Amino acid sequence: MAQGKSPSARPAQQQEQQPGHVDPMRPQPQDRAEHYRGSGKLKGKTALITGGDSGIGRSTAIAMAKEGASIFFVYLNESDDAAETKRLVEAAGTSCQSCAGDLGKREVAANIVDSALSSFGRIDILVNNAAEQHVAR
Repeated sequence: MAQGKSPSARPAQQQEQQPGHVDPMRPQPQDRAEHYRGSGKLKGKTALITGGDSGIGRSTAIAMAKEGASIFFVYLNESDDAAETKRLVEAAGTSCQSCAGDLGKREVAANIVDSALSSFGRIDILVNNAAEQHVAR
């Protein structure tokens, strides 16, 4: 067995586009907080989550929704992933809005903040999670 490899190591994940999409991943990410039971710690709060369509952003959105927070999340262009995250957040019993946009552009970022404020009237929590992973060789 090669050094650093174990029989339980996950298979390599690679997608040709950035950012990637959740559906082709094998195994699927464990991002749904299925066994997590919230206790209302964030009831009445609103969270703005960048990169909320998948991965850590999706997991954070679901966990915060289970704690009672309304969720507004931003994604770049992964509409299918975003729709699934919105469905999962709403299934947790809270309101959810999402918006596509390139946060690398200042005016887009400002418009997204305005949209979140228009949707929920406040932003109590900011999770700055937007990112892409690129293979370095």
